[in-house]
Amino acid sequence: MIIEALIGFTFLAALVVMLAPDEYAGRLAFGLSLLPVVGSLYMWSQFDATGNALLEGGSLAFETQVPWLTAAGYQIQWFVGVDGISLPLIVLATVLSSLAILSAWTPIDSRQSQFFGLMLFMEANLLGVFTALDFFLWFVFWEAVLVPMYFLIAIWGGPRRKYAAIKFFVYTNIASLIMFIGFMALVFNLDVNTFGLPAVAVALRSGGLSGAFGLSPTALKTAAFAAMFLGFAVKVPVVPFHTWLPDAHVEAPTPASVMLAGVLLKMGTYALLRFNFTMLPDVATQYAGVIAIFAVVSVIYGALLALAQQDLKRIVAYSSVSSMGYVILGLVAYTQLGVGGATFQMVAHGLISGLMFMAVGVIYNVTHTRMVGDMSGMADRMPVTVGILVAGAFGYMGLPLMAGFAAEYFIFQGAFASSVIPVAPLFTAVAMFGIVIVAGYLLLAMQRTLFGPFRLETDYEVTRAELHDTLPLMVLLLCTIALGVAPDIFFTMIKEAVTPILAIGGGA
Repeated sequence: MIIEALIGFTFLAALVVMLAPDEYAGRLAFGLSLLPVVGSLYMWSQFDATGNALLEGGSLAFETQVPWLTAAGYQIQWFVGVDGISLPLIVLATVLSSLAILSAWTPIDSRQSQFFGLMLFMEANLLGVFTALDFFLWFVFWEAVLVPMYFLIAIWGGPRRKYAAIKFFVYTNIASLIMFIGFMALVFNLDVNTFGLPAVAVALRSGGLSGAFGLSPTALKTAAFAAMFLGFAVKVPVVPFHTWLPDAHVEAPTPASVMLAGVLLKMGTYALLRFNFTMLPDVATQYAGVIAIFAVVSVIYGALLALAQQDLKRIVAYSSVSSMGYVILGLVAYTQLGVGGATFQMVAHGLISGLMFMAVGVIYNVTHTRMVGDMSGMADRMPVTVGILVAGAFGYMGLPLMAGFAAEYFIFQGAFASSVIPVAPLFTAVAMFGIVIVAGYLLLAMQRTLFGPFRLETDYEVTRAELHDTLPLMVLLLCTIALGVAPDIFFTMIKEAVTPILAIGGGA
């Protein structure tokens, strides 16, 4: 019952913080957020599951399965559990939520109780997304995550916050509707009476799908795959469905940007692995070339867009588009290193992007500007913050002994050896070139803003950041190094969970 305890406690903590006086809300929220961190680390220490939970032969850890509702002949269950794919993301969500809350103490100076309550409410729903194994239950959590993020952007965001919040909400909601239709088209034409994801996956593997809407079973699977892929691709986001992301990041307050890049984007890649690449591997392998094109275009185009930006937040935002392209390439490779590396990249990117957004936020809190041309020589005035920012940037570039290097190495090795991607070495080589562009724009931005003679185009005095601003950066940097030095902290359980997917996907 530890999953229920974690989710229930976090919801309760959100309510308590919302009712607390503003002057105590930040510290109360941070204190309460530490319990889910402890709970997720306990789950990691006690983890015992084998294989992939959605396939025959796999088992779940901390599983609870209780009938809930019956509607139109289908049983809806409270069905939760974790495997080696979901557990690292749960740990990421709890750790990043606590650090984001701590980083919000300085910039959030109005309606604090509501802000921190919404942060905890979002965390609770994220835990639900990564643990729910009944589609109806999972979809409730999936949609509920959007609500606090919408308000965090719309209330505490920048000058164009309402536009960015509405764009984020409309894009992701339409995508969710398309995805919902695609999944339901499968369930209603299978011989199942449940929305349980393992039951649906097994039924699809056994060939029990009947045709519908004038489509053959094969055509129906292809259409459903396309609908779900589109729905999840918007959340990732994959080019060309990425246009909502820069606006949301730029206008969102820094702690919300940290959660958006660090965890919410992983909802899309996690769902792609759970649904598209596990349930419909025959369709994924048939169109592996097309999916690989989406992945490589996202890598290169996202990096080129970042190269053209002058706003530090936009640079990091477009970097996320590029990084998520690597995840898609690893997933479609259907190799242990490819799929495992893609899952590992979700965690690595969550840590590094969270660090980068926090560091940019700390600099903005002091300088009140994020524009590259407005400042230089920040290293002399904020050495600790700048040092950590530089280290995070090198992590983005794939510096050895950091988590980003390990993730990209696994993905490139897995993609290069893929037997399902046409001309896989060529796709891999083009994607690897993205690292060169990443290094170019990050080094250029750092050289212009952090080094050289000090200059600032605002009237604010630049001083060293407070401890509660730099402490989250230090923790994230240490976590990034730890996963880079010892990737098996998570990679062993990830490999065990993804191995069954390879057999059904034709990989190795």
